[in-house]
Amino acid sequence: MPSGNFQANNAWLTLWAITHNLLRAAGSLAGSFHARATTATLRAHLINVPARLARSARRQTLHLLDRWPWQHAFTDLFDTAHAPPT
Repeated sequence: MPSGNFQANNAWLTLWAITHNLLRAAGSLAGSFHARATTATLRAHLINVPARLARSARRQTLHLLDRWPWQHAFTDLFDTAHAPPT
């Protein structure tokens, strides 16, 4: 949303560019289908996750649906992003 303030427009543009680059990187880590998918597809498959968050003993557990078609792509992305450094 353009405003009359140049710094505000600059901040929004910077945030948009960072978001775009992070979403593209997440798509390429999730698999070959998501590497060339559109932004709307990445949002629908990897960002809007149908899951339930459970908390027990100060630990958080994410329960995904059993037959969710993008479960393997999401878990591959999660495992790659949270892997220990080499």
